[in-house]
Amino acid sequence: MPTSRVQQLTKRGLISPPKYVPGSVQYEVIMGSEAYGVSSGDSDRDVYGFCVPPKSVVFPHTAGEILGFGRQKKRFEQYQQHHVKDPEGLGGKGVEYDFAIYNIVKYFQLVMENNPNMIDSLFVPQRCVLYATKIGQMVREARRTFLHKGSWYKLKGYSYSQMKKMFNKNPEQGSKRYEDVQRHGYSTKFAYHVVRLMDQAEEILTEHNLTLDRNREQLKSIRRGEWSAEQIKQYFERKESELETVYSNSTLRHGPDEDAVKQLLLRCLEQYYGSLTAADIEQPGVELQVLREIAASLQKVERRL
Repeated sequence: MPTSRVQQLTKRGLISPPKYVPGSVQYEVIMGSEAYGVSSGDSDRDVYGFCVPPKSVVFPHTAGEILGFGRQKKRFEQYQQHHVKDPEGLGGKGVEYDFAIYNIVKYFQLVMENNPNMIDSLFVPQRCVLYATKIGQMVREARRTFLHKGSWYKLKGYSYSQMKKMFNKNPEQGSKRYEDVQRHGYSTKFAYHVVRLMDQAEEILTEHNLTLDRNREQLKSIRRGEWSAEQIKQYFERKESELETVYSNSTLRHGPDEDAVKQLLLRCLEQYYGSLTAADIEQPGVELQVLREIAASLQKVERRL
C-alpha cells in the first residue's frame, strides 16, 4: 500500500513530525522548479501537502474547549522541516527535502486566498504528485473552485517583489545566486519568477485554469540568461498594463466562493472522521440545495405529464 514521503522518512528516523501527522497526510506534491518544468536536475525537493489532524484540533468544542475562555491551546497549523537529507533518494544519489505539511483547514484557507505558493500546489503536473488519498484526489479534482480574480493582485504583488530581489547585487558570496549575478548581472532565478507569475495571472483570468509548466521553454531561456534585465522589466510593465484590462473583462468570480469551499472541506472531514452530526456543524447553503432538489424533482414530474 502506498505511503506518503513523510511517513516513509519518519519510519526511517530522518524526520520528526508531530506523532499524528505521518498517518494523516492526504496530499503531497513536489513544488518549485520541477513543477514549473525548469529543473536543472539538482537534488533539492520542496514538498508541500496537507494532513487531517485529530477532530479535537479542528473542532475544539467537541473536547469541551470554549474559544476565548481560559488558557487557550496552541493550534497545529503546519509541520515544517528543512534540509532533510535522504542518502537513498534518487536511486542512491541522495536528495534533500524541505517539508511543509499543513493542517487541512489552514491549507484550504491559504489556497482560498490564492496565496501564490499554495495555489500552485493544487495545480502541479500529475508527475509531481507524490501521494494522494481519496481526500487528496477530491481536493485536487475541485481545484478550480478555489480560483478567483483576487489572484491577480496577489500574483502581481509577488511578481513585483521578485523583480526587486532580482536586482540585489549583494547575494552571499559563494552561493549559486552570487555566481548567477556575477555571470549575468542579475538573478535569473528571480527573473524567471517575475515572468512566470505574470503568465499565471493571465491564464487564471482568461482560462480560469492554471498550467504550471506550459511556458517552460520560455522560463528555461530566462534561466540560461538569454533575456536582459531590461527585457524582464519591460515584460512585467507590459503585462501589468494588459492584465488590468483583462481583469476588468474577466468572467471569473471576483472573490472566493466560501460556501463551495467550505462544503468541500466538510466533505473531506466527513470522509476522514465519519459523520459530523455530533460536532453540530452548520452546513452552508443547505436551504438552497434543498430548493434545487425540489425544483429538479418538479421538472421530472412535468416531463412525465
